[in-house]
Amino acid sequence: MSLVKSISGIRGTIGGRVGDGLNPVDIVRFTAAYATQRRRMLPDNNRIVVGRDARISGQMVDLLVTGTLIGMGYDVVNIGMASTPTTELAVTGEKAAGGIILTASHNPKQWNALKLLNQRGMFLTDAEGKEVLDIAEREDFTFAEVDNLGQVINKDYLQYHIDNVLGLKLVDKAAIEAANFTVAIDCVNSIGGVAIPALLRALGVKNIIELNCTPDGHFPHNPEPLPENLTELSDLLKQGKADVGFVVDPDVDRLALVCENGEMFVEEYTLVAVADYVLSHTPGATVSNLSSSRALKDVTEAHGCTYSSSKVGEVNVTTEMERIGAVIGGEGNGGVIYPASHYGRDALVGIALFLSHLAHKGCKVSELRATYPPYFISKNRIDLTPDIDVDMILTAIKGIYKMYDVDDRDGVKINFPQGWVLLRKSNTEPIIRVYSEAPTMEQADKFAQAIIDEVKRLSGK
Repeated sequence: MSLVKSISGIRGTIGGRVGDGLNPVDIVRFTAAYATQRRRMLPDNNRIVVGRDARISGQMVDLLVTGTLIGMGYDVVNIGMASTPTTELAVTGEKAAGGIILTASHNPKQWNALKLLNQRGMFLTDAEGKEVLDIAEREDFTFAEVDNLGQVINKDYLQYHIDNVLGLKLVDKAAIEAANFTVAIDCVNSIGGVAIPALLRALGVKNIIELNCTPDGHFPHNPEPLPENLTELSDLLKQGKADVGFVVDPDVDRLALVCENGEMFVEEYTLVAVADYVLSHTPGATVSNLSSSRALKDVTEAHGCTYSSSKVGEVNVTTEMERIGAVIGGEGNGGVIYPASHYGRDALVGIALFLSHLAHKGCKVSELRATYPPYFISKNRIDLTPDIDVDMILTAIKGIYKMYDVDDRDGVKINFPQGWVLLRKSNTEPIIRVYSEAPTMEQADKFAQAIIDEVKRLSGK
């Protein structure tokens, strides 16, 4: 059993002893801590939004979270099964003090989580998240008296979300409808199975092939949208049955694409393609995190615009986007953040913008993919013993490679002329994650192996 506490919320496997799994006691404790923090921040706002994905444990967690918020004196706008971006939009739509999304994102079905939002529908800042953890640790919260209990208001925000997408200036419904696309989707039997078909129909797509669209939480494969988990959809595309394939994770904030020939568009390039379309109509700055592909920087500069990077983590990306006024940004895991809609990763926005781009280009998906800079990312990890000083190792690596452009905002990133390597220590276990990118997978692996060998030498392994 596992329980992971972080500034963005609490996640864990369902069951187990208190503190050793996501169980009712910990769910109540952290929900009460979050409500206490929101009360301090916004004492006059008495409303919090709750939404969840289709996980098997979702109803249980929902009842506990909703009941706790009522017990803390909050009115709960419960939007039922809803995507993460839908919940984010509902927070601002309700002018609420915040929101809680019940989802473990791409984790397997035994996991669930409480993702915590502020009044802008964005993830809590580092300081706010630490405050919630501190309150939970001290159990420093007070429940409401009987006359001050909250109430539940049930609403459905899916159409609100779809209307938001259709209202975006760069979403060209007429062009999408005229293209007469056949679209295949894999929604891993979660809320995307409801949201994505509804969006596609609203965009004028008449031919939809639905795979795993029953929102019962029984994931038919590993729910992370990586190539090795998408063989069913890929095989369907190889048979020439659709123009494009879309894959989302259980809470629909990540989007992966499959070409008409069954080949992966590659998750890193979801943001690249959407940014290319946005920049061609609205030039401006872009942002992605340090572990995302260099392709976004290349495409941004090809449009004569400026690229900026941020530390890893959605809240860090959105903070940097706001700081520089970026028109598009996101993460290389298929997370598209489009401020014209809202500051959050949103697969619905990504689909609408990508289909508009494809309709305007009038080409096959594989042909569009071939227009972007070719990069390959290698992802590795180094397991260390708890007694090893990871910070010392990272400092040493920084010194060894000081002749290159080194970024130490989030671990150590070494920028070579032909690629880069990023080393980041885990906050929960004694490991170092090693990501590398280059024009070929062979070169990316070589970059990574050189760093791994140095780390092993420094750690005496």
